[in-house]
Amino acid sequence: MRVVAALAIVLALSACGVRRDLKPAAGKTLPVAPYGREEPRSTAALLEPPVQAAPERTVELRKRSEERADDPFDLPPSD
Repeated sequence: MRVVAALAIVLALSACGVRRDLKPAAGKTLPVAPYGREEPRSTAALLEPPVQAAPERTVELRKRSEERADDPFDLPPSD
């Protein structure tokens, strides 16, 4: 039983490594070209996330404690 389970796991993991170009399913087409574009985008371009979805990190991490600047909006609760 253990051999069968181990074999099933190995086969499942080996299937994860298959890399091929993506193609639309049979009978389906890629989405239509956006307004202003003459040809539709390729599958690779459609799979690449836009910058808003995966922004690059531009904030430097602080290496030591620093005094906070005064925040004019950090007010005590009103009564």
